[in-house]
Amino acid sequence: MPSGLVALLDDVAAISKVAAASIDDIGAAAGRAGAKTAGVVIDDAAVTPRYVTGFSPARELPMIWRIAKGSFKNKLLFLLPAAVLLGQFAPFLIPVILIMGGLFLSYEAAEKILELFHVDETNKHETPVIEGGSVERENRMVSGAIRTDLILSAEIMAIALNEVTDEVWWQQGLILGLIGIVITAVVYGAVAMIVKMDDFGLHLAQDEGSAWAGFGRGLVGFMPKLLTFISIVGTVAMAWVGGGLLIHNAAALGWHTPEDWIHAVAHPIVEASPASLHGFADWFVFALASTIVAVIIGSILAPIVHRIMPHGANH
Repeated sequence: MPSGLVALLDDVAAISKVAAASIDDIGAAAGRAGAKTAGVVIDDAAVTPRYVTGFSPARELPMIWRIAKGSFKNKLLFLLPAAVLLGQFAPFLIPVILIMGGLFLSYEAAEKILELFHVDETNKHETPVIEGGSVERENRMVSGAIRTDLILSAEIMAIALNEVTDEVWWQQGLILGLIGIVITAVVYGAVAMIVKMDDFGLHLAQDEGSAWAGFGRGLVGFMPKLLTFISIVGTVAMAWVGGGLLIHNAAALGWHTPEDWIHAVAHPIVEASPASLHGFADWFVFALASTIVAVIIGSILAPIVHRIMPHGANH
């Protein structure tokens, strides 16, 4: 009996080690896959604050919570099962889906750049949004945010799925679920902090006798600059990720010319750089080329999309 018990404990220990290794593998894979979604995540964080603009401060956090719950539902109830089924039964469609996602991100990035330089006049005569805090408007804005999140979440799941196609189906599900939960929590936690930061600064600034009043005024003045910075970073990240998706997945479908051209350009630059910077130089050239490709393609797509959907092209 003692020997049998020892053998059983050895088996339990062995199983525990395998389980621990699996958990470590899942965590590492989730980290790698999650890093690939950086551009979409930043865009999500940059876009969401606009949906609570014009509402009373008391309604901002409840609205963000409603949007976050919708995002959890998008990722975990709708997109996660679809992604696992896709990975198991139609993995050949993943490059096609990622190319579509790359086109979407390229369009989004180019549209923001065109608007920044006032090149895009397609929204000039749109009816302005009526400010106010009605329940109907709040519901409309929350619904719009959740629809936008569905598109961005689909891109996040597709990009992440492409990184874990070698895993078994249940590990794919766990990794995608972990990514969905962590990204949603991080994005909407950051959005909540961004949205309430100016209220916090205003509260400090109103106490003129406090040593923190100057800090509060500075914080209020800094928030618009922070939102602008986040928007710029999000735009660049979208172009970088979108162009990379187009180039990599075009090669996956058999068209290697763009990828080969970029490698040909990168080679002399990498060779001319110090040996310790070869990896960075190669990455930088590809990222820059991806960004340029995305802006060019997105600039072609933007006017076409606006002609087809003149009032629904934007988030």
